[in-house]
Amino acid sequence: MVVAPEHDIIASITTKEQQIAVDNYIAYVKSRSDRERQAEKKISGCFTGAFAVNPFNGKQIPIWISEYVLAGYGTGAIMAVPCGDERDHKFAQHFNIPITNIIGDAYSGQEANSTKDAPLFNSDFLNGIMMRDAIEIALAKLEERGIGKRKVNYKMRDAAFSRQRYWGEPFPVQWKNGVAVALDETELPLLLPEVDSYSPGPEGEGPLANIPAWVEKELETNTMPGYAGSSWYFLRYMDPHNTDVFCDRKVSDYWNQVDLYIGGTEHAVGHLLYSRMWTKVLFDLGHIGFDEPFRKLLNQGMIQGSSRFVFRKKGTQVFVSAGLVGDTEVDKLHVDVNMVDGVELDTEAFKKWRNNEYTNASFELENGKYICGVEVEKMSKSKFNTVNPDILVEKYGADTFRMYEMFLGPVDQSKPWDTKGIEGVHRFIKKLWRLFFDEEKGAVYNTEPASPEAIKILHRTIKKIEEDTERFSFNTAVSAFMICVNDLADIKCKSLEVLSPLLVLLTPYAPHVAAELWKATGNEGSILDASYPVFDAKHVTESSKEYPVSINGKVRTNISIALDASEEEVTAIVLANALIQKWMEGKPVKKFIFVKGRMINVVV
Repeated sequence: MVVAPEHDIIASITTKEQQIAVDNYIAYVKSRSDRERQAEKKISGCFTGAFAVNPFNGKQIPIWISEYVLAGYGTGAIMAVPCGDERDHKFAQHFNIPITNIIGDAYSGQEANSTKDAPLFNSDFLNGIMMRDAIEIALAKLEERGIGKRKVNYKMRDAAFSRQRYWGEPFPVQWKNGVAVALDETELPLLLPEVDSYSPGPEGEGPLANIPAWVEKELETNTMPGYAGSSWYFLRYMDPHNTDVFCDRKVSDYWNQVDLYIGGTEHAVGHLLYSRMWTKVLFDLGHIGFDEPFRKLLNQGMIQGSSRFVFRKKGTQVFVSAGLVGDTEVDKLHVDVNMVDGVELDTEAFKKWRNNEYTNASFELENGKYICGVEVEKMSKSKFNTVNPDILVEKYGADTFRMYEMFLGPVDQSKPWDTKGIEGVHRFIKKLWRLFFDEEKGAVYNTEPASPEAIKILHRTIKKIEEDTERFSFNTAVSAFMICVNDLADIKCKSLEVLSPLLVLLTPYAPHVAAELWKATGNEGSILDASYPVFDAKHVTESSKEYPVSINGKVRTNISIALDASEEEVTAIVLANALIQKWMEGKPVKKFIFVKGRMINVVV
């Protein structure tokens, strides 16, 4: 049996012979954090000299202490089963503690096997029973004999709920003779006082310790973390002006759970954990009708930076272009990506950078250009690879910036930012605009009925965008918009019968240009109030097939034939074709092979 070194029972069970060794070991453990203890690979421990008694068979079990058992985890004591647990096994081997094999052939004697699907051996009344089933039997027997009680332990690993800072909700707690006492409900809400300084308190406490009125009332000077209040705000949003309760039950029953939570994985421990806690507490108290806050979680990937580097010859102010470095001994330095066009450095801007630090720089160029080194890293100010969205919006517009972010790749994957690629999305938006307006002719759109081909392109796009948006596949949706606009431009479609629904479809992706074109084409009201386009399968259902036609197994031409045409009709159409007649050279047909929907072969 292994017990946490700081467990209260240690002092009462340690024998005189082991007292010095136990005290020394406990002193060593106290110098280490829980994280260090959990990560420790070296095996350490100390025998207390005491024995526990197995309540089923009366055998004595040696009681050890070891840092791998934590007081705050479970009961702070474990009944070691070395043949079934790796850490227990290594511990027993290290200290030459006898290992009882309770899983027969499933235990090799060399390493532990954590299986629950092995019949038990050396286990008294549990012999022959599968371990998975034996656990329940043993628990029931312990309770039946009054020597044990089953219990589920929960542990919230993030214990740092208190923060030594000003912002954040203050704890409604007053200290009285060293005891924390909750404020009466009539004293709530407890609001943060106005402060002139956010500096720490006199003893390193939070800034509230500098407020005499706060300290005199013996109020808690720490505040709650950001995820304390932010983890229930979605409930308040449902009923923000209610002065009686945080949210009326009828209102929360109407809105119900949040449909989709989008956030980084770093939120999983803090924000999501506490959101679930508040929700479950409020549900148990009957204030809301659901016990999970969010229906679906989507973790978005990180936008990575594409760093640029310059190469400075050691001990000089001479900078060597990337392709010329070779074996030259250089310092590799990050450079601001905003002064690099793709990989070409603006050398004059570089000279003026960082308060003219590189005024005297000279450059060894490649074909008249200084080419930078490139590396994908985390986007960070220290790496000078951050991109100011204000600059991009000013140059390309918010819709281009927005759509390019989506176009970079799958939303749940990390991907590098490359400003050069934004040009393609910008060209798409300009091409979309030209479907409506020409720089010289002005308005070119019309109210004439759209061609069947144009309607087919629209409905194919509606289907694709609906599917991709539902799957959060925004990058493929942007690609589908590009294909649609290209196809409409190719057939010179200018009809609002197709273009207006396309704008509505585009609104979630490029809201500004969509709204502007909507107004410019004479529509009343906001595009946000327009009906969303409805997909109609009949417009994309193929009525004919372009069949490859072969003569003696070699494809000679393609013929478009109705899909519902009979074999007799197909035969007549093919044999009447002038090109087919040419390749048949007047020879009689020996065999006519027709595979519906696939191919035609004429054997002569």
